[in-house]
Amino acid sequence: MPRAGLSAERLIGEAAELADEVGFEQVTLSALARRFGVRVASLYSHLDSSHELRTGIALLALEELTDRAAAELAGRAGRDALAAFADVYRDYARQHPGRYAASRYRLDPETAAASAGVRHARLLRAVLRGYDLTGDEQTHAVRLLGSVFHGYVSLELEGGFSHSAPDSGQSWARIVEVLDALLRNWPGASQSGASQPGVSQPDASRLDPSQRGS
Repeated sequence: MPRAGLSAERLIGEAAELADEVGFEQVTLSALARRFGVRVASLYSHLDSSHELRTGIALLALEELTDRAAAELAGRAGRDALAAFADVYRDYARQHPGRYAASRYRLDPETAAASAGVRHARLLRAVLRGYDLTGDEQTHAVRLLGSVFHGYVSLELEGGFSHSAPDSGQSWARIVEVLDALLRNWPGASQSGASQPGVSQPDASRLDPSQRGS
């Protein structure tokens, strides 16, 4: 019989908190059972495995991250939209390091296609349309930004910038400025899109799921 008061939603929510405290890789059904003071068997009525639990955390993190990005991007375009998207990414990682790590968890194609990561990637592509980047050039830019954002945030979380000046926040702002300049002068792209109107929340149904979370 399922233990009273427990549900998959509650377990995943508590597991997300645990991930922020001890690290995503440390979250297992055993660790979660200890947190609730129950036997692992009590959780099997709600979750089949640690993989299912981690997938649930990943989906929760992608939903939270995407909702933040959508709210911040509304009415913005160009550099303002790029900076807003970048800051949401970094702020979420700093506030929720375990959840952020979960957002990078590898999902099976069907789960990924149904996740909020699809909408998140569509939002980034909407930002890039403000720079008049389309087609393959847009995909190249998506991969560049994803690499820069994830690489910087990961190094910062690991303390890689803690022992040198200037402050990592100053470098982050400078990097966003440089990326804006690069996108405005992207080789082979016209510059007519820089003054396009603000970003509206796009239809996620047409995104290539391989760009999840980029």
